[in-house]
Amino acid sequence: MNGEPSGDDGADFTVRVVESLSAVEPAAWDVLADPQARPGALPHPFTRRAFLASLEEAGCVGGRTGWLPQHLLLEDAEGRLLAAVPAYLKGNSQGEYVFDHGWADAFERAGGRYYPKLQVSVPFTPATGPRLLVGNGPGADVRRGAMVSAIAAYVRQTGVSSAHATFLEEADLAPMLEAGFLHRTDQQFHFVNRGYATYDEFLETLASRKRKGLRKERREAVAAGISIERLAGAEIGEEAWDAFFGFYMDTGSRKWGRPYLNRAFFRLIAERMPEAIVLVMARRAGRYVAGALNFVGGDRIFGRYWGCVEDHPFLHFEVCYHQAIDYAIEHGLAIVEAGAQGEHKLARGYEPVITHSAHDIAHSGLRSAIEDYLERERRHVLLAQPELAAATPFRKGDPE
Repeated sequence: MNGEPSGDDGADFTVRVVESLSAVEPAAWDVLADPQARPGALPHPFTRRAFLASLEEAGCVGGRTGWLPQHLLLEDAEGRLLAAVPAYLKGNSQGEYVFDHGWADAFERAGGRYYPKLQVSVPFTPATGPRLLVGNGPGADVRRGAMVSAIAAYVRQTGVSSAHATFLEEADLAPMLEAGFLHRTDQQFHFVNRGYATYDEFLETLASRKRKGLRKERREAVAAGISIERLAGAEIGEEAWDAFFGFYMDTGSRKWGRPYLNRAFFRLIAERMPEAIVLVMARRAGRYVAGALNFVGGDRIFGRYWGCVEDHPFLHFEVCYHQAIDYAIEHGLAIVEAGAQGEHKLARGYEPVITHSAHDIAHSGLRSAIEDYLERERRHVLLAQPELAAATPFRKGDPE
């Protein structure tokens, strides 16, 4: 794939596709991956080369997984990397969390071929973050526009049915919509840290009955002799990793039929990005019985995976949600993202947040049908916001 002359300096660029991040120098990728990171903060965890390359090297993507890496690279005439897009050729719709199975079924019943498609995302990760990796400095908007054009060109030149960019930040969403991509919205639930000094200070913003309910819930979660350990970085030993992986495999087998990740992946990220990992583990009678894996980057902590081998009342809420709030408050993080779906998070102080994706559909008939559907879906998501916000436990008038 070759681009036309571009940039504020008039230089030529070339867009090429690589099937592995081994073709990209780590520093060249990472300098582009999170230009909005706070000074002194960790970069966004899921666009780091360490995270994405670990998925590849562990065999979680590639091969017969249904995720073939097709990363788009924008390079100047001397081969220097100017921008990049993490992208995958998909033979199914698994592990995406923006569901288009109905689109695929309808198109294929009508005689079309929906797969393969191009997915611009972080595999198995429903977390908003950068997708058009353009770095800082002059020309960022030009580079961002060039990568939108590269995605559209990939669809035209390869004959895939569509391209789907999911969990987009506003900076990436806007140029895609300007280029004619279709807009889709969905709902998540995030905790917003409004400068709380302690968890108790957060509780004071809640209605009295809700506040008492959460205190009781947290007490009962550990009533059966359970202790909570919060481990970070090098504190996470093999015992904890092995126990957590067992939890993950059990949950993934029941939830998805086949877990997406393997032990090799967790071993690689433990080696390559330990500073971004927080593992919350519950121990009873000398053994780990539950755990949740979190990643830290930018101004937030991301809850990703949970599992257990014993069922205890409210333990899931304690390990996944309350502990993440504790961590965010203690470390001055602004947001807790606790993954996809889950209206039960509202009662724990999480608030409704709209997420965004953009879709380039090649077939005019399919595009028209999806466009009509998305218009109605966006209205439904927007209308649901006030009702969901009313279900939060804050006192009337809070939060502002």
